[in-house]
Parts: sequence; C-alpha cells; structure tokens
Amino acid sequence: MPPTDADLAAHAERIARDGFTILESVLAPDAADAIADDLVALERKLGIGYGKNDFEGEHTVRLYNLLVHGPLYEQIPVHEGVLPLVERVLDRGCLVSTLSSVSIDPGETAQLLHADDQLIPLEKPHAPIVCNTMWALTDFTAENGATRFVPGSHLSDRNPRPFDDEEGARTAEMPKGSVLVFNGSLWHGGGANRSGERRVGIAMNYCAGFIRQQENQQLGVPRELARRFAPRLQRLLGYGVYNHLIGHIDKRDPIELLDESPRDTRLAWDQ
Repeated sequence: MPPTDADLAAHAERIARDGFTILESVLAPDAADAIADDLVALERKLGIGYGKNDFEGEHTVRLYNLLVHGPLYEQIPVHEGVLPLVERVLDRGCLVSTLSSVSIDPGETAQLLHADDQLIPLEKPHAPIVCNTMWALTDFTAENGATRFVPGSHLSDRNPRPFDDEEGARTAEMPKGSVLVFNGSLWHGGGANRSGERRVGIAMNYCAGFIRQQENQQLGVPRELARRFAPRLQRLLGYGVYNHLIGHIDKRDPIELLDESPRDTRLAWDQ
C-alpha cells in the first residue's frame, strides 16, 4: 500500500532534518529474495567479480545499469512506496541517476565515508540535488555491512575528510524489504562485513532534473528497450524536459524519439 500524505510529510521532514529516513516493508520477503537470486544469476552469467579498489570494495560485487536486465528492475525506480517521497525531496522532474547492486561479502572492510554529490562544484550546504535509496534485499545489520552514515551531515558546509569524520556515525540496521532514503549530501559508506553471510542491497539513486546523471541512461538503455518501459520510467530516464526547457531537442520533447508521435511541446519562452 502506498504511503499516505501524512506519512510522506513525516518522512520528508525527517530527511530535511536528519538527512535520512527508513521505509519498512516496501518489498515482500519473497520479492526481495527473487531480486537477490537474479543478481547471483547475472553475476555468474556476466562474469562479474569483486572490485579492485578500496572504494568499490575488494570483497564486494557491483552490477551496474540494471534496467537492461529485465522487468524485475523496472519496478524499482517507479515503486509507489518510494518514488513519491523522492519527489518530495527533489521534485517530480527528478531523474534516475544510477541503478546498481551492492553485494558485500564476508571479509569486506568499511568503505570511506563520502557524499554522493561531492564531485558537483556547489558550495555547501545547498538545496537537495541528489536523493539516494538503498534497498535491503537481505537483513542489514551492524555485523554484515549495513550502510553507515552521520546524521545531520547533509547540513555541513564541507565534504567528509577521509579517515577523520567517523565520530557520530550510525548504522542503518533494517530488515529485508526495507529502504533507506537519504539526501545525497549525507556522509555515508558501506559497512565492514564481519559476519559469515553476504549483505545484498540495491542502490537506486535519483538526481534533480537539471543535474547530469551518474550513469548515462539514454545511451546505457537501448532505445528499443526504453520504448516498452512505462511512461513514468521513460521520463525518469530523461525522455522529457525539465521546467519546460532543460533537455529539449529542437523545441521538441525527447519522448517523441520513443513513440515517434509529435507533441505540442510548450517551452519556457512559449508560456
């Protein structure tokens, strides 16, 4: 059941104040298991191994551009239990920035704290331009590598310093099927996996419609595949214009590239 307006308002207020919130029971356990199982099959099929640096993780498997791998992943960006909250943090013009998996195996060390907007040259703090979600496909615990974060750090006037800003960090412990939603300025990082089991999550990250996406969705997702996506997902990939201007093609809506039907696109100067 989608969240009520009151629920959305409360979660949005918490993100504005603390930088994060947790939505529980977004996915049923069997739905989470189905995605986790499919990730294992993809990992084997594609021959994806561990990362080769500390940041990506030398005991962590990451799969990128998940939208090209089937309907299981198409449901995630448009999920009615999460997208309305993201739209409150950014706005309805937000875009899919990246959709990837993060599977942390036993023996992984903690990732350095970072902010997902720290490469964007804007003074901090600033209005939200990135909103991230981490979907728990297994239980997230302090022992198995649950995401670490520093509450309120999205309001800092700087980015985190490597190794120096762990004080005050908390762990996003949450049951399978939950989703951590957070401002992209929040200092965060994957945790160390000291357990004997894999921790599996999906990173579904959004950006404001005027920000360049982390993964190039319009080149990464073949146009013939995007044609069969739901209209809202097409818009989330960037087949649209932001505020009646940003992203147009010769004064035409990019959605016409998918359905080849002309639209009466009214741009900012036509209003």
